[in-house]
Amino acid sequence: MIPPSFDYAAPTTVDEAVSTLRDAGEDAKVIAGGQSLLPLLRMRFAAPSTLVDLGGVAELRGVREDGDAIVIGAMVTHADVLRDPLVNAHLPLLAQATSTVADRQVRHRGTFAGSLAHADPAGDLPAVALVLGASMEIAGPGGRRVVPASEFFVDYLESVVAPDEVLVAVRVPKQGAWQGRYEKFNRVAQGWALVGVAALVKRENGTVTAARVGLTNMGSTPLRATAAEEALAGAGDAEAIGAAAARAAEGTRPSDDMLASADYRRHLAGVLTKRAVASLV
Repeated sequence: MIPPSFDYAAPTTVDEAVSTLRDAGEDAKVIAGGQSLLPLLRMRFAAPSTLVDLGGVAELRGVREDGDAIVIGAMVTHADVLRDPLVNAHLPLLAQATSTVADRQVRHRGTFAGSLAHADPAGDLPAVALVLGASMEIAGPGGRRVVPASEFFVDYLESVVAPDEVLVAVRVPKQGAWQGRYEKFNRVAQGWALVGVAALVKRENGTVTAARVGLTNMGSTPLRATAAEEALAGAGDAEAIGAAAARAAEGTRPSDDMLASADYRRHLAGVLTKRAVASLV
């Protein structure tokens, strides 16, 4: 299909991008890698008046170390994340989860920040950003602000980024002593996750001392499985891990659709949580 007509802008600075979005009005859209937006345009589910291309904004590229965090620019692709030495050294959970995103072609063009801004609850990386405690730097007409991942996702395909704002970078604390694992279940290779689980665990003498569990596609936003996190504290054997993991779906509202029932998704959340944590313990 052919997208509807639109104006095209290619700013070279963040300020210019923000100014263009402000002048274009609420119907303008930002494009980075375009792996989520382009299909929507072709199917005419999106019809922006102006498309603002961030590809020429040099400030948005690159990965750097900043104290106890890794800062990932908004135009850093999934492929860049996978081969970056800082990410692999300090954020192995992010690298492992990114390797499961779609296929090589999508990973070559799609961006980490774009995946977060798209705010699809079935996307793999929002739940990972949530458990890693990431924060997002957003630029707008009033200046820049930083929003934690726990407040960034508002609803299905909706984040706190306003129509005249640009997601500039993602700041992710180093994993440190946390060990991580991402598990997901999909019907076909390279397909969206029916359910995904991002697990981070600290342990001592074979026993879990702290846990964070993020859920993919278990609601209209990525979620923390707080009941399972609390129950995992002190777990050290398969039985205890299984009992804690069985609580992963508590408080969630998964969809009931043609791909899977809500009950099946709740079952998968427990199975994948157990699998992820057991692999770490």
